[in-house]
Amino acid sequence: MGESAPRNGGDLVTETLTALGARVCFGIPGQHALGLFDALRRAPGLRFVSARVENNAAFAADGHARVTDEVTPLLVSTGPGALLTLASLQESRAASAPVLVISSQVPRAGLGGGRHGYLHELPEQTASFGNVTKSTFTVRHASQIPSALTEAWRIAAAAPAGPVLVEIPQDVLLEPTVVPPVTDVSGTPAPLVPRAEVVDEAARWLDGARRPVVLAGGGVSRSGGRKALLELAEALRAPVATTFGGKDAFPWDHPLSLRSWIEDRYTTEYLEDADVLLVVGSGLGELSSNYHTMAPRGRVVQVEADLGKLESNVPALGIHSDAALTLEALAAKVRPRPKDPEVETEVARVLARVAERLAGQDLAAEQTVLAAVRDALPDDAPSFWDMTVLAYWAWSAWDPRDGAMHSAQGSGGLGYGFPAALGAAATGNGPVLAVSGDGGAMYSIAELATARQHDLDVTWLIVDDGGYGILREYMEGAFGEATHTELTRPDFVALAASFGVPATLTSPETVGADLTAALAAPGPSVVVLPMHIKIFAP
Repeated sequence: MGESAPRNGGDLVTETLTALGARVCFGIPGQHALGLFDALRRAPGLRFVSARVENNAAFAADGHARVTDEVTPLLVSTGPGALLTLASLQESRAASAPVLVISSQVPRAGLGGGRHGYLHELPEQTASFGNVTKSTFTVRHASQIPSALTEAWRIAAAAPAGPVLVEIPQDVLLEPTVVPPVTDVSGTPAPLVPRAEVVDEAARWLDGARRPVVLAGGGVSRSGGRKALLELAEALRAPVATTFGGKDAFPWDHPLSLRSWIEDRYTTEYLEDADVLLVVGSGLGELSSNYHTMAPRGRVVQVEADLGKLESNVPALGIHSDAALTLEALAAKVRPRPKDPEVETEVARVLARVAERLAGQDLAAEQTVLAAVRDALPDDAPSFWDMTVLAYWAWSAWDPRDGAMHSAQGSGGLGYGFPAALGAAATGNGPVLAVSGDGGAMYSIAELATARQHDLDVTWLIVDDGGYGILREYMEGAFGEATHTELTRPDFVALAASFGVPATLTSPETVGADLTAALAAPGPSVVVLPMHIKIFAP
């Protein structure tokens, strides 16, 4: 037997990731990254899940990061492989998912736009990532790898979390190193603590409010602020509405819960009427502000970890902080109020008016299907939704119970649901539901091979309406007819079977039972529902 090969830059990558706490990584090999992928053979603590297209690998890393609240590595190759992740990373940036992208690069001699004509060469690869990552790092020597990865990990995890890129040249990954095995690293970020004086002022406003109301966004969920939000809301007797990204921030059936009908004018008007509106973990963007129609008549307190979003849409007392830390501080300062039945009556009245409006639109079939999907999914199982009409319903009407609902509403791109669900399923913590339309399904259909190869426990519901359903609705509403929204699509049941994935053709009447059976069976499965789902009127 000859001597084993010396450790190299690729080993430093896998050792650092392991020391930082990574257990699963996603990606696709490429020629410049072979030194890194070879090192995975010598990293028994790292499980690698190989996708079929890089953008789907990035969505998978995003899904894994969301359900674990952990930085998740994504390993890709130079140029085309790296660039294919950009649309997915836009979603991760918008949704604050901490994805650590590790990309190879051309050999060191080609860095800096040298134009040596290397395979996959770009004048400046990092420039392409400027809009979709929090930061980028270029490693030029092997000894830089542990520190670069540790700092990138820390930035990715810091509030507001988000993707970070580290690029490492091909020759750096392959060259032998004298750096000893990496063990002494820590990627724990410093907490984003609110300033005491703004917390005191916010507490004073809330204590003085006659009818305080809370709008809770995704920042509450991501920061682990649910318990503190519940404590604060009950102390203030303040009703709570949630954004689409923060649907699990507050208990759905709580008597103070306005739920997430934030595109409904009844809900918007109730928020506008608050004399103090506490907005936590939301930038009040297009969807969360009912398409920028919400105009608060009282004072606003906005808690947001992303500094650039403070007061970007509404004048407010801005608190730059992690949502959970501010909620905890406020809950400890405000004066508890006696229970007020009138507040709960107001909340019930708003929800009743929303239900009455829906009841007048002939949407019983849509509501029945969504309820059947909800009842089929175990209470603690997460769900991942593509940009499809049923997801637009779910944004407002889905009760997340004990399992979070995730979607691509941060950036609005197609193809998110199934690969993100695969990433979540890589945790091995039970079944995961993915929901796509037939148009979105075609973006990620190749990942049926990933699901089968890694035996990932995802049930994929494909709602087949023969085209881009929501665009059809929009065009018919705006122009009287739809153009170029109708699609030729495959026999999804037969196609899934060709990958060795069991599939069922269902109906609105049987979708609940068919999903229940699919979710109970281990491993991947597909349920196809041919149905034209209508969206409720704005």
